Amino acid sequence: MISPIEWILAGRYLRARREEGFISVIAVFSLVGIALGVATLIIVMAVMNGFRAELLGRIIGINGHLVVHGISDLDADARDNFIGRLSGVQGVRRVTPFVEGQVLASGPQGRAQGALVRGIRPADLRLLELVANGMIAASPEEFSPGNGVVMGQRLANKLNLLPGDMVRLLSPRGTHTAFGTIPRARAFKILGFFKIGMFEYDSTFIFMPLSDAQNYFRLDQSVNGLELIVENPEQVKLYREPLIEALGGAGRLIDWQDANANFFNALQVERNVMFLILSLIILIAAFNIISSMIMLVNDKARGIAILRTMGATRGMVMRVFLIAGSSIGVVGTFSGLILGTAFCSNIENIRRFLESFVGADLFSAEIYFLSQIPADMNTDEVSYTVLLALGLSLLATLYPAWRAARLDPVEVLRYE
Repeated sequence: MISPIEWILAGRYLRARREEGFISVIAVFSLVGIALGVATLIIVMAVMNGFRAELLGRIIGINGHLVVHGISDLDADARDNFIGRLSGVQGVRRVTPFVEGQVLASGPQGRAQGALVRGIRPADLRLLELVANGMIAASPEEFSPGNGVVMGQRLANKLNLLPGDMVRLLSPRGTHTAFGTIPRARAFKILGFFKIGMFEYDSTFIFMPLSDAQNYFRLDQSVNGLELIVENPEQVKLYREPLIEALGGAGRLIDWQDANANFFNALQVERNVMFLILSLIILIAAFNIISSMIMLVNDKARGIAILRTMGATRGMVMRVFLIAGSSIGVVGTFSGLILGTAFCSNIENIRRFLESFVGADLFSAEIYFLSQIPADMNTDEVSYTVLLALGLSLLATLYPAWRAARLDPVEVLRYE
């Protein structure tokens, strides 16, 4: 049980007099170091969590959770039979046939850009919430066969195209002649644009009605594959076995985790390394607590000896310095928690202020894939960070407090 006198003594030791100002300065630096370490760790982990969540949401929001390839040689009846069997698997919400192909898109002014045409049924486009909700200058209801295409806004900006303009698509899947393959070219009307906030999709994708895409790529009634949307994409591996049984050995099944394994594994490794590196900031601040408390013990040796002669026990002296050192860690940790939380809550406003201040783009969508800085604070990670800072701060005070408790009053006051 800590007595009030121990709190009073710890507070007096932390409020150093003028001649002891250097010790107080070190203690302040230790507090600031812990606060900055905790805040930095919270901010970086929140940004990396948000980055992963945003990328994951967009990747599985515009692509299927699982994709069946290798069915291009099936006729319409066989494909419909496949779709019916796959739709009957528990947990599968819908099955979408698609046609996909690389093209060279060009505008009236001669600008050209590589693009990816994806042909899907109009009803399926309306179910893609990221695309349907992000459409500009057009509505999902206008997307119908023979009416035109919808393209990413960044791609349209590069080609200097507006709604109603014609975009010319050149496909390498051309017509075979005696003189070689002649690329297939055709112009389509632009219904509108879409913007989902991910650079790769906004600058590459062109959505086309499925029947128009089949005619353009000369696929008759065949498709490149089937996209499956399931109820729980995070547990996509659980659906593989029943879906493979439903396929009956036809086609290849690929889930989003396998398709993006390298990317998300790299993010996970980077996240773990950043956590380890930034934890060293808190460790360094904890070492500053050790140095400041040892200096405080040496400076207060005479006072400690007098307390011992007046009846103070070693346990009491140890608790006094534990309180003094731990107070630095506690105040620094919760100051860092408040600072980190406030920063994460206003990170986009802070980014815009810094960009306007320095006059440069600090978060380029071409590099980071996203147009805004995401931040997603995980309660478990924040709690672990706080406990790590408090634990290191407490450990940092153990040796100085033990050293203060072991002082021999006789030796200290021998020559007084």
